[in-house]
Amino acid sequence: MLEHFQYLTARFSELAWGPWLLVLLLGGGFYFLLASRFLPFRYLGHSWALLRGRYSDPDDPGQISHFQALSSALSGTIGMGNIAGVALAIYVAGPGAIFWMWATAILGIATKFFTCTLAVMYRGKDSAGELQGGPMYVIREGLGSRWQPLALFFAVVGLIGCLPAFQTNQLVQVLRDVLFIGNGWLSADTDPLLFNLLAGAILATCTAGVIFGGIRRIAHVASAAVPFMAGLYLLSTLTALALNVDRVPGAFALILADAFTGEAVLGGALLMVILEGVKRGAYSNEAGIGTESMAHGAARTAEPVREGLVAMVGPIIDTLIICTATALMILVSNVWQHNDANGVTLTAAAFTQLLGTPGTVIIFICVVSFAVTTIFTYSFYGTQCASYVFGAQHKQHYRWVYIGFILVAAVISLESAISIIDGAFALMAVPTMVSTLLLSPRVFAAAKAYFAKI
Repeated sequence: MLEHFQYLTARFSELAWGPWLLVLLLGGGFYFLLASRFLPFRYLGHSWALLRGRYSDPDDPGQISHFQALSSALSGTIGMGNIAGVALAIYVAGPGAIFWMWATAILGIATKFFTCTLAVMYRGKDSAGELQGGPMYVIREGLGSRWQPLALFFAVVGLIGCLPAFQTNQLVQVLRDVLFIGNGWLSADTDPLLFNLLAGAILATCTAGVIFGGIRRIAHVASAAVPFMAGLYLLSTLTALALNVDRVPGAFALILADAFTGEAVLGGALLMVILEGVKRGAYSNEAGIGTESMAHGAARTAEPVREGLVAMVGPIIDTLIICTATALMILVSNVWQHNDANGVTLTAAAFTQLLGTPGTVIIFICVVSFAVTTIFTYSFYGTQCASYVFGAQHKQHYRWVYIGFILVAAVISLESAISIIDGAFALMAVPTMVSTLLLSPRVFAAAKAYFAKI
């Protein structure tokens, strides 16, 4: 049965992803960057000022601060996409995929500025009368009722895309492979089903204790955990790379060379390198997918452009910095060529190779923290979609479904887990990017007025 499920999910992902989606995500981001005259890059300093609390007003509409909104969004993006996703990209498509992750991030900076500005500009009320943000509200409020089917399409697909498939799967994998098998507490030949179910049940119980508190509790946990864990992860990678600094230039050269040849992939399939890089880049920073708009749409601000400026910091942190650090660890350690492991286990092998036992401990702590906070944040995204489709009164019902799916994700294969998310993310990108492109002139006008005022 699991084999049949894996086949169906793989076909779903293959049908959803294709060259047309590369045009939509990369072409759309390129348009935003050129049409705005590189505006996001010119105001990065102002973004940091907003994150430090300048220009904030506690009486502004919204539920959480700029910093909490970014932390919540980052808790959804800094996680398995940065640790396991990078390893998966290298395993499937070789080092060149990292270059295309960078390209996705650079264009994603501009995309996030537009999508998250619109998320505040066109917030709408749910069936309970509460102000909410996200692509479905942007479409309904910004484009009008005749576009309602597109808004509903995003929300329905979001119910799938926001399930904790990849995060749960990889968290259970690192618990089993690194902690239990690594310490001899569990034999590698033992059937993993019982262990996976037990680990999934414990994770589901912990998740339930947080997500029923809504976005405020999730934001509180994320704003405390994410900065600390990101700092610990970066400090450990910088230490390892400093100790092996002579190998770093070669790793960069390998990424750049393979990005346009695809020599590391069997048959030199360059399209596979590009497609895998964009997939993993989209999963890493979520630019153009629409999930991040739901977190930033909850920000406490009366100026939509401010939230767009805050949001565009995300791809810099999660893809250009943290994903690059992970990729260099894997390439410098050379474990990608001499290890059959995949996903988070491959990254853990790189940390152990370069930092020894401390590296194993650090990667274990970071994976657990990043995965858990991501699961918390995705529950909010899925709840927002369920609220839009079924009504706010059914939020709690979706949360129980979400918690139950953690058990499913704990026992399915990595291939099935990532195929579910890849396919759903591809479909979510369509309404998000189409609506953003149609409404982009209004962002241009709002940005011009905002920067003239400051």
